[in-house]
Amino acid sequence: MSNEKKPAVALLSGGLDSATTAAIALSEGYQVHGLTIDYGQRHRFELQSAKRVAEALSLASHRVLRIDLAALGGSALTADIDVPQDRTEAEMSDSIPVTYVPARNTVMLSLALAQAEVLGAADLFIGVNAVDYSGYPDCRGEFITAFENTANLATKAGVEGTLKFRVHTPLIDLTKAQIISQGTALGVDYALTHTCYSPNSAGVSCGRCDACQLRYQGFQTAGLIDPIAYQTQPTA
Repeated sequence: MSNEKKPAVALLSGGLDSATTAAIALSEGYQVHGLTIDYGQRHRFELQSAKRVAEALSLASHRVLRIDLAALGGSALTADIDVPQDRTEAEMSDSIPVTYVPARNTVMLSLALAQAEVLGAADLFIGVNAVDYSGYPDCRGEFITAFENTANLATKAGVEGTLKFRVHTPLIDLTKAQIISQGTALGVDYALTHTCYSPNSAGVSCGRCDACQLRYQGFQTAGLIDPIAYQTQPTA
């Protein structure tokens, strides 16, 4: 029997969730190939973080693909639209936020699927989370199930039956604190990650956007210290 590890593709944004997801994939015995999508996001520092995380985790490979979702606009992460700050949890969960990037996870998973088919990898990992007030429609289990079905219908490997694609979402039902605790147990260095939607020119996190607040609250609830710096200390 071969002891060779099964290949898998993990989407790696440079953020806390994707770093934890890649570490989980490694802990489950996969040979993990990281894929980072440079989609024209305004917070460019996450791309540098993705590279650092991939190196720290010793991934089998790490590729950055460039597409231009910024040309379409429609999001505070790609267009000249203000990033919401100082929102309460109720406000975060009230509606789909302006930081939603149209079809982003659909596009990213499609690119990950293409790489997986080339690599002969049946397993895709993505760090979507449906619990902590994200409000994003492409982070729900229904979407992941639908995409997984599409993956097996729309690929040569799926139609010929050489691969049965599966999309793994190990964080989807976890709180931010649970994610951080699990990643810490797996040795993830969260100092390497970047979460902020509105960092300054030096890459220091604002401490006021939804992403910063949810991250900081997660560390507080987990009883751990967030290792990154903030321009303004978030409130737990």
